[in-house]
Amino acid sequence: MARLATLFLVLALCWPAVARAQEDNAASDGVLMQADSLGYDQENGIVTASGNVEMANGGRILKADAVSYNERDDIVAASGNVILLEPTGEVLFAEYAELTGDLREGAIEGIRVLLEQNARFAANGARRIDGRITDMAKAVYSSCDLCEDDPEAAPLWQIKANRIVHDEALHDIIYYNALFEVYGYPIFWTPYMRTPDPTVERRSGVLTPTYGSSSTLGLTLQVPYYWDIAPNKDATITPFITSDEGLVMIGQYRERTQTGIYNLNGSLTRADPLGPNGDETGDDKWRGHIKADGIWHPDEVWQYGFDVYRATDDNYLSRYDFDNTDTLTSDVFVEAFHDRSYASAFGYVFQGLRKDDDPGDTPIVAPLLDYQLVSDPSDNGGFFTIEANAISLTRSDDTDSRRFTLRAAYERPWVSDGGHILTLRHSLRGDAYQVNDVQISGQQPYSGFVGRVIPQSSVEWRYPLVRQSGRTQQLVEPIVMTVVSPNASVDDRIPNEDSQEFEFDEVNLYSANRFPGYDRVEGGLRVNYGLRIGVFGFGGGRSEVMFGQTWRAHADSTFGPETGLDGNFSDYVGRVLVSPTSYFDVALRFRIDREDFTIRRNELSLGVGPDWLRFYTSYLQLKDAPVDVVDTTGEREQITFNASVKPFEEWTVRADWRQDLTGEGTINYGGTLVYENECVQFTGRLERRFTDDGFSVPETIFLFSVKLKTLG
Repeated sequence: MARLATLFLVLALCWPAVARAQEDNAASDGVLMQADSLGYDQENGIVTASGNVEMANGGRILKADAVSYNERDDIVAASGNVILLEPTGEVLFAEYAELTGDLREGAIEGIRVLLEQNARFAANGARRIDGRITDMAKAVYSSCDLCEDDPEAAPLWQIKANRIVHDEALHDIIYYNALFEVYGYPIFWTPYMRTPDPTVERRSGVLTPTYGSSSTLGLTLQVPYYWDIAPNKDATITPFITSDEGLVMIGQYRERTQTGIYNLNGSLTRADPLGPNGDETGDDKWRGHIKADGIWHPDEVWQYGFDVYRATDDNYLSRYDFDNTDTLTSDVFVEAFHDRSYASAFGYVFQGLRKDDDPGDTPIVAPLLDYQLVSDPSDNGGFFTIEANAISLTRSDDTDSRRFTLRAAYERPWVSDGGHILTLRHSLRGDAYQVNDVQISGQQPYSGFVGRVIPQSSVEWRYPLVRQSGRTQQLVEPIVMTVVSPNASVDDRIPNEDSQEFEFDEVNLYSANRFPGYDRVEGGLRVNYGLRIGVFGFGGGRSEVMFGQTWRAHADSTFGPETGLDGNFSDYVGRVLVSPTSYFDVALRFRIDREDFTIRRNELSLGVGPDWLRFYTSYLQLKDAPVDVVDTTGEREQITFNASVKPFEEWTVRADWRQDLTGEGTINYGGTLVYENECVQFTGRLERRFTDDGFSVPETIFLFSVKLKTLG
């Protein structure tokens, strides 16, 4: 029999019942039905349809092998492969169902329900109430797929209950007399349990616990509780229970305002801090930390914010594995961005956590002011830059300094018809200092004013030669930069506060001033020269080599011994990058001694393999301990290894290892195991740490967590 596209006859004969249903459901769009065949018993008011029956009413769609509609009782009876699609996306499967004409209420036998994220119910029978509540008897809930080879076998986990109620309006799943099973084996029982359904993105409740053990903390357990305060704010409270160190309370608060966002994190405990030699002092104290940040954007120009990071004592963060940093930084700031200008005001305080840190030597930086203005380019491409900087550093036991800097610069690029690229730069800078108690070798500490004026000019020449060959582009680019400025030397009356983290490498080879801050200045006639060679594939692969050196006409005291810049000719610096495909990449950075060609610095990283089998290793060798800079660690040689293997779709294994090759031995090693499928995620981490600095002692840590997807 020909299929009826739409059964208008049903609408005509049953209009009174349909009208009543529409009165009860204002959202109803009317009843539509289609089937392979139909019949109508006018005497009893019964419409029957069979063969691929599909009935729609009010956004709900009912599919079945056979459907009958009783006009007098307003009852729809469906049998054989019954499917009910809800407007919310929920899908109900059943063997037999009796529903009201609007498909909102009724009784269902042999029900199965498919929710979001693969979550499913199965029950002997159920009742639909008000179109939003499914009350199921002898029910099972799980989000795990059944075994294809043995569909009758129990899934990885499931919850069996005498009664399960799913309230679609409140997005709640309520279990009565529930038993949690793993592969069919009972694990625990509860008379009552309530969880959000998979459509809920956030709701107050207990989050996934983390279990573990530590050779210093003992057995550990973290049970986070999430508090959904409002749509724009929430909090998480986590009791961190340790068998050897007692209870640590961890908290987090987050809030988004109309103009910004801020986060507050912290912890608190009462425990015995370790002494300078790593032993307990026997004196319980309140210990904790706070870590907070916030940023606000009141308009398109301004933004302001803060960062706070403080701890009660030096070894608290490392003791409880919150952080292993050496210095905690707190700041407040205001910034403005307008057209091509920028202005900012910062204030900093620091907390040193190393044993030899002296709070009296730690500065308070307030204020730190910056202003930058870049003019619009002229017709020839030239533009002006104006920079202003002011800073004040105050210490309780050491040098104080205040500095004001003003710099004006002009830059003009040229590109010749032959492809030569020239860039001309001129600048004039002035620095004014007011200092107190600057330590000068062999003299009394200096206090007073000191200043300097620094003119500088430079011209940079590049000649990129490019050739296309097949699906690759080849590049050869010589670069020469000449810089002219007055000869410089270290003025002992000017303290070095912001130029200590100095390193000569290929990154700053073509810099007019290689120092990162204002306190130290590179001067004299100097020429930076090098060569860049590269091959770039259209598919994303590339290989590149860069090599260069610096010549300085005047070898002064600006750069200390072993920096690579203390003579007329510098050491050689460069890099090699090779990444022909996404499965292989190697990067090498180096500094080679200019006289005997020994390697003074060597950084090598290598990554091999696809995503499912990836190996990564890095090697660092530092021969020198530069003088007059912050790095005082001496010779360093270290290797790191990481591997990630995904042997199966659900399994991921990671391993890591870090070794000090100068004789200190292994720093740490560990491994992580992750199992994740459609319904569960297991994460386990085992790590051994060998740090022993008097605060942190060698320890073994094991952590694991199990997350049941869709369950909370």
